Amino acid sequence: MRFAIAAVLAGAVVIVASAIGIYLSSQEAEPAGGGLPFARGVKPKQIADAQFRDGAGRSRTLADFRGKLVLLNIWATWCTPCREEMPALDRLQAKLGGRDFEVVALSIDQQGPEIVRKFFNDVGIKTLQLYIDPSAQAAFKLGAVGVPSTLLVDPRGREIGRHAGPAKWDAPEIVEDLRRRVSDGGQH
Repeated sequence: MRFAIAAVLAGAVVIVASAIGIYLSSQEAEPAGGGLPFARGVKPKQIADAQFRDGAGRSRTLADFRGKLVLLNIWATWCTPCREEMPALDRLQAKLGGRDFEVVALSIDQQGPEIVRKFFNDVGIKTLQLYIDPSAQAAFKLGAVGVPSTLLVDPRGREIGRHAGPAKWDAPEIVEDLRRRVSDGGQH
């Protein structure tokens, strides 16, 4: 019975996320000169330790990334703005990714990792790792209101920023802001 209720709730989340994704797909991405998507000085907030799988099928959680500043992007292959922003996220990972920073692009595609791999190949993704939650439970637990939704998570696993909708993640001012946050130890 619990599984049936969870499945219905997950389905409802996907339907709502789809509707919001359709709405967001009609919105334009944050212009490169339009400011930073995350405000400074936000009080860190504890978040759920959402579970998902990596490209090899291993179970992962946000706790696996403790010690790093994480840009967690919740997206789907059917989301038009996601398709447009994914190459920018890939370039951001190529520029800043490493010991202290990681872009975690978490797909909520129900068709599984194969569709995400195909998408990565189609749009030329080279540096992002494949992470997927076909149940969309992670998005639900994290309070994502649609796709794309992006959370900035500090090295202690706390949310320090949230952005709904697409952004130009490799815009110089965003890269510089994130670079400063990494050098500040992920401080807000």
